[in-house]
Parts: sequence; structure tokens; C-alpha cells
Amino acid sequence: MWLVLSTLMTVPETIVDLILLAIGAFGLWVGASQFVNGASRIARRFRVSELIVGLTIVAFGTSAPEFAVTLDAALVGKADISVGNVVGSNILNLGFVLGGAALMRALPISRDLLRRDNTVLFGATVLVFVLLWDLQVSRLEGSVLLAFLGGYIVVLVRSDSEYIAVEETPTTSFNWFDVIRLIVGIAVVVLGAHLLVLAAVNLARDVGVSEWVIGVTIVAAGTSMPEFATSVVAIRHGRAGMSAGNLVGSCVFNFLGVLGLASVIRPLSVASTAIESMWWLLGIVLIVSFLFRTRNELSRVEGGILVVLNAVNWVVDFLF
Repeated sequence: MWLVLSTLMTVPETIVDLILLAIGAFGLWVGASQFVNGASRIARRFRVSELIVGLTIVAFGTSAPEFAVTLDAALVGKADISVGNVVGSNILNLGFVLGGAALMRALPISRDLLRRDNTVLFGATVLVFVLLWDLQVSRLEGSVLLAFLGGYIVVLVRSDSEYIAVEETPTTSFNWFDVIRLIVGIAVVVLGAHLLVLAAVNLARDVGVSEWVIGVTIVAAGTSMPEFATSVVAIRHGRAGMSAGNLVGSCVFNFLGVLGLASVIRPLSVASTAIESMWWLLGIVLIVSFLFRTRNELSRVEGGILVVLNAVNWVVDFLF
């Protein structure tokens, strides 16, 4: 044990950070797999649609790293990292993650996802843009975001009644192992994300970039790994319908839940570069909305377009 510790102390910090990055990423993949499996099995027992599972349970669970990192950054007075993480995560979810998932397999777009959930995402994005226009998010504004989240969840629960067979009971007895799997999955995802983000921030600071750039890129990439992992796992398990719903739901939770709670706990003030990032995000949301409406699926070509747009955004963030 002492030999291992002494060896690590002699290894350059950059190498240690890279090792921690790899360990964190592996933890995210393992945790995401367990979480998706547990959530899906529980949902099937209660006859809940995959779309609702993606938009609520999985979306909330994969947003746990955003919650943890954003709240922690807010409490220590790092508002740029706190808000930048939320904005950057949504850009990544709709760019690299959604686009990358579509590159693997064309994603089916349901009517509910198109008409209801994508509309809510657009509205939440515009609302946050308006609130951030003065570069501040107050406790009152955070409370408004949380209130909208509560209303959104109520609508989801009520709209899912058509998917539930009220007169029938599950044919398989309830299995607590699935609940344990779900909880353990969330825990591993959160721990893996923290480890990955900690190492990524240390590496980024060596480059000398601003805290907003760190938050909107490196930190956001770390906390968005669960969304990417759960989307890939869902596709591999033949649940492509859950993938798009998970990403849209995560974006809504990030804005209304994560940013709302963080600003209620402590009012947030950000740098002027936040407006530039919000313009990028609004543009990507509009493009995604257009692509969703062109056909009943998001094709590989369209996924490639989203990935390229996100890559351009990263280049702009780091160079300018």
C-alpha cells in the first residue's frame, strides 16, 4: 500500500489526472448501464412507457452529476463554473451526445417528444436566456424555474395514464434487486463524474483558460458523460426510443431543476461570455427542433451535423 502511494507521489500530476479521467469515465459507463437496466425493468413491471422513463427517471438520474457539480460550485462562489456547467451540458447533450447517438443508429422521434417535450425544452431555453440577460439569476428567478419543473413533471405523470393498464397487475413480482441496481448505478455515475471533473479541471487550469470556459466545456463534458453512456446503452439494448427522450428530459431538468435549485440556494452572477454561449445553445435547440419535425426520426446525417456544430462551438470557446 505504501509502495503504491509513494509511487503515485512521484508520478507527474498530469499523468495522475489522466489516470483519474480514465477511471472516472469507466465508472460512468458501468454506473449508467446498471441504472438504465434497473430503471427499465422497474418501469416495465408497472407498465410505464419508455418515453416517460427516459424523460423522468433516467433524465433525473443522469442529471445527478450536474446537480452535484453545479451546487458545489455555487456554494463555493464559482458561479461561472456552476452556470457554465448547466449551459455547456445542454449544448453537449443536443450536439455531441444526441448527434453521436444518431450516428450509431437513427433515432425514432415520437409525437409526444416532438409536440410536448421539445416545446418545453425550447420554452425553458428562452426563459433561462431572458433570466441570464442581466448576467444574474436571483432566488426568485430560481424559484420560478423550479415551479415550472414541478408543472412539467405533473404533466408527464398525467399524460402517461394511457400507457398504464389500470385493470391489470404486473405478472412478475416486484424485485428489490432492480431498485438496488438503480441506486448503485446512480451512486457510481455521480462518483465517476466527480472524479472525472476533478481531473479535467486540474488539466484545464494548467492551460490558463477562464472559469466559464472550463465550466461550459471540460466540466460540462464530464457531467454529460452519463447522458452519453445511458444513450449508448439504451441503443445497444434495443431501446433507441429512450435515448432521445433521455437527452431532452435531461436538458429540461438541467435548466429548470439544476439551475433553479442552485440559484435558490445562492444567487448567481456570471461573466458576459454567458450570453454568447446562450446564443449558441438557442441556435442548436432551434436546429434540433427543425430536424425533429422533418421526419419521424433523427438520421445519421443529421446527427453528424449536430456533432460538427458542437465541435465548432468548442473551437470558438477555446480560441476566442
